[in-house]
Amino acid sequence: QVQLVESGGGVVQAGGSLRLSCTASGSINPTRMGWYRQAPGKQRELVAVIIPNGTSRYADSVKGRFNISRHKVANTVYLQMDSLKPDDTGVYYCHAAFSWAPQGYWGQGTQVTVSS
Repeated sequence: QVQLVESGGGVVQAGGSLRLSCTASGSINPTRMGWYRQAPGKQRELVAVIIPNGTSRYADSVKGRFNISRHKVANTVYLQMDSLKPDDTGVYYCHAAFSWAPQGYWGQGTQVTVSS
C-alpha cells in the first residue's frame, strides 16, 4: 500500500516562503511526482510535476517563484515556494504515479495560507 506523507504547510505573509515535502512509502521509483492545489470553491489544479530524469513542469501562475525537486533515494519530492501571493492559498496535495498504477496516489493535503 502506497502512502504519501506531506509536511511543510502553514501561514505566511505575502512575499514570504514555504517549503513543502512529500515522501512516498510502500513502493519505490515513482514515474512521476508532483503537487496540486485546491482553493476554496475551485477545482484542483496542477502546480508542478517532476519525472525521474529531472524534467519538471509548472503552472504558469507559479513559474519563476516555485521550484520542485526530488530526492530519488528517499522517494521524496519538495516544493520550494517563494514570493508567495494570497492567490497561492489553498490545500496542497502531493501526487505520485507508478508504472503499475498510472492513476497514482494522493496525499492527505496540507494547508497553505498566504495573508495580504
